[in-house]
Amino acid sequence: MSAELETSEGLDEPEKKISGAPEKDNHSRMADLSELLKEGTKESHDRAENTQFVKDFLKGNIRKELFKLATTALYFTYSALEEEIDRNKDHPAFAPLYFPMELHRKKALIRDMEYLYGEHWEEQAKCSEATRKYVERIHEVGQNEPELLVAHAYTRYMGDLSGGQVLKKVAQRALKLPSTGEGTQFYLFENVDNAQQFKQLYRARMNALDLNLETKEKIVEEANKAFEFNMQVFNELDQAGSLLAKETLEDGLPAHDGLPTHSRLPTQDGLPVHDGKGDVRKCPYYAAQLDKGALEGSSCPFAAALAMLRRPSLQFLLAASVALAAGLLAWYSM
Repeated sequence: MSAELETSEGLDEPEKKISGAPEKDNHSRMADLSELLKEGTKESHDRAENTQFVKDFLKGNIRKELFKLATTALYFTYSALEEEIDRNKDHPAFAPLYFPMELHRKKALIRDMEYLYGEHWEEQAKCSEATRKYVERIHEVGQNEPELLVAHAYTRYMGDLSGGQVLKKVAQRALKLPSTGEGTQFYLFENVDNAQQFKQLYRARMNALDLNLETKEKIVEEANKAFEFNMQVFNELDQAGSLLAKETLEDGLPAHDGLPTHSRLPTQDGLPVHDGKGDVRKCPYYAAQLDKGALEGSSCPFAAALAMLRRPSLQFLLAASVALAAGLLAWYSM
């Protein structure tokens, strides 16, 4: 910095303008899309990390039925996202970010759905109201403003590659899912050897997109919308969790810890599976920050899915969903 000041001292005004090139370069760096996204979505990040859903999750409160519902929401979301990505794989505003082998999640989610629901999972999978709105927005963007598709890919995949890995371990432990990966294939990126290096490559490709500042600002705005769509799904899942907990009590199952029904930990032999102590530093947002390199909630309570879940054969005792948080709660990874 001091060297730059020394070289500009004593110059005539026209020469100072010429010597201003480094300042322009610095301005250009500040206008990098990845930096704009990081700065422009801080408020959304703060809102999300303070939701009840996140707090409960950090305490290890997970219900298997909500995990299934969240995985279902992910399936519909990524089906739409990857359909539009494939549609726009040659569009100049998105083509450099086309990594189907490395990133696409739909096939992995199908395997998870088969494991969680069984052979006829497609007959049981229902798209919730909040997820439907999210899916509709993704299709609208992909068909009419492909450059904004960058925002949706960014908020999903970058989070999946970072904090999502934390969520995988929590889900496996709390829900007693196999360590071999059944039910959590969504989190496994078999063709990404080094997640940090890949994210750096993705950021570089994103910053190299030939976009003017106005378009970049629109992408930041769309990223905030994507964040809010995800928060709507979280709120919907939270409502579903409260309803499931209420139904559990009505069926005569005792409360064991005096906590609100949506905050109780699953137990085994009368003992909690998890100690309930949430460390905010384990929040995928913070993990992503260290890894540097809202709408109102929908009132839809997953009515159709919950009706199915009332069957005794499908009831579980395990509190709050996790799978969808894999991408969103960790999107702040840039």
